[in-house]
Amino acid sequence: MDEHVKERIRKQYGNLTASQKIISKFVIEKPNLIAIHTAKKIADLTNMSEATVIRFCYALGYTGYTQLQDEIKKALLIADPRKGPIQKYRDSEEIRTKDNYAQQVMETDIAYLQQGLQQLDYGLLDQAARQIISANRIVVVGFRWCHIPAKWLFSTLNAIKGNTHLYTGAVDNADYFLTERDQEWLVIALSFPRHPAETVALVQSAKALGAKVLAITEGELSPISQMADLLLKVTTPQPAATSGMPVLFSLLNVLIKGVMVYDAKNVQKRLQHYDEISSQLYSFIGDEDEFTI
Repeated sequence: MDEHVKERIRKQYGNLTASQKIISKFVIEKPNLIAIHTAKKIADLTNMSEATVIRFCYALGYTGYTQLQDEIKKALLIADPRKGPIQKYRDSEEIRTKDNYAQQVMETDIAYLQQGLQQLDYGLLDQAARQIISANRIVVVGFRWCHIPAKWLFSTLNAIKGNTHLYTGAVDNADYFLTERDQEWLVIALSFPRHPAETVALVQSAKALGAKVLAITEGELSPISQMADLLLKVTTPQPAATSGMPVLFSLLNVLIKGVMVYDAKNVQKRLQHYDEISSQLYSFIGDEDEFTI
């Protein structure tokens, strides 16, 4: 599936009609059918009218269905014909037992990590790292099972950059985050199905007040992705709450390393100061550095 088509859908999704949203989901999930069928056939498959399919193409900025179809065809032609790591793993997956569950779990994690590596958009990651570096202030938000990775990201960014805040919901004063803001501030939102309404509401309010939004979520149709300036997609085993942590933490780790690489001098100064303060406040055993670049 062409990422350019997905990006168009993401940016326009909030402006689409209910019928057009159904078609957009079909396009993302079944691009191979778009490549071989006419607009009329796609209308039949989605229980829509042909005119609705054409209007959907117009809404994305295409001159018509043919242009959308041609773009998807090109993407499918240049796509790697080999099976991805996830599908290869599924093809060979055995029934999980008490004897092999540890191997099964780790092989699943490895397959998803390899798939993530294949699909990694390095340009987008660079943009995300630079956006973090340039932000005067950062607010991290993640609820339910996303709270733990959100808290780790908040703590690590505070160590290497500073001026990062974790929004934890009702115990925090949302007005503080939305009014005490600098010109260059960034909201990093982590959200996966089922999406907490409070995450969506905070992102929506922050966006309306001029914040940049970095969304870390499952895809273009996520409710927070439509408000995002940058979208980092994460494909995890299901259910994500119990099986998705290794993949999500891997991406967050890559993001942190990007900040440390692109802002190495400032990060080094920050970490030296961090170590000095930590040495005064806490007792440690051993000499291992907490952070390295």
